[in-house]
Amino acid sequence: MNFLIKILLSSIAVLATGYLLPGVSVASFTSALILALVLSLLNVTLKPLLIIFTIPVTILTLGLFLLVINAVVILVADYFVTGVNVSGFIWALLFSIVLSVINAILNGIFTNG
Repeated sequence: MNFLIKILLSSIAVLATGYLLPGVSVASFTSALILALVLSLLNVTLKPLLIIFTIPVTILTLGLFLLVINAVVILVADYFVTGVNVSGFIWALLFSIVLSVINAILNGIFTNG
């Protein structure tokens, strides 16, 4: 049940982020829901592999390279989900930052921890 609530909150965050950033478009709530599901799947599978392979670069950049990994995960999710369009790497980077902030706010408001 908690997972469903987090996916719904992430979908709302995707819609809000798509509304705020001109380089990102989200066609409908269904597209946002599918994107939230794909992002959660990619964050469990692809992201840890990318982090392991890029440990030296991440250490050299004092962790800032993790923002690049987040943007790459967003671009991969954009490739698989129809109805969502991210215009480029910079927009994916901004999308990941804004999405994280909105997700944190919504999770803080609507969940117990």
